[in-house]
Amino acid sequence: MQLDWDKTINEILSEKLACQACGALGDEMVVGYTREPSAAEFAARCRDCTDKTDCDARKLVVVCESCARIHRVNGELMDETGMMTMMLEECRRNLEDSIDYLSTYWKEETDVSYDDMKKGLHEVDPELFREEDAWRMRLEEEYLQLHRWFREHGVPIPDPGWRSQYVEEVIGLGYTTLLGD
Repeated sequence: MQLDWDKTINEILSEKLACQACGALGDEMVVGYTREPSAAEFAARCRDCTDKTDCDARKLVVVCESCARIHRVNGELMDETGMMTMMLEECRRNLEDSIDYLSTYWKEETDVSYDDMKKGLHEVDPELFREEDAWRMRLEEEYLQLHRWFREHGVPIPDPGWRSQYVEEVIGLGYTTLLGD
């Protein structure tokens, strides 16, 4: 008899979570937030950051209870579905922040004349717009991956109406989106 080792290993590890800090496996992990600079080394959203020293940004992490103590994680023990729900909610918040920035917040952070405040960021600072729009597109791709996970696992999408509201807002602002039309 021939064993399919890949299939066997996948079945054993299905629904197991791995601690982002130490790699420990478990059925549940602490999913939550921390501002500890040390968490920038393993937090998913910090992967592309170039300077991780003294990072006090709020980071969503998935860690074992021991690492939660070390990195002062404000979170709860969750299974895979709970973790995926938190990740989806975090992605949604980031998408909403991104679209808010593209629509208005940039006016408060850049030196823009009063007369230019009626214009869009793409007209005033095309380079900054490209950077922010690229970040939003990466978030939308992440959202689609998370959404796909829920579908593949037969788990209902939390707050399914959020997607259509987001799409309407993005299109209303004159932007394109990967999440629908």
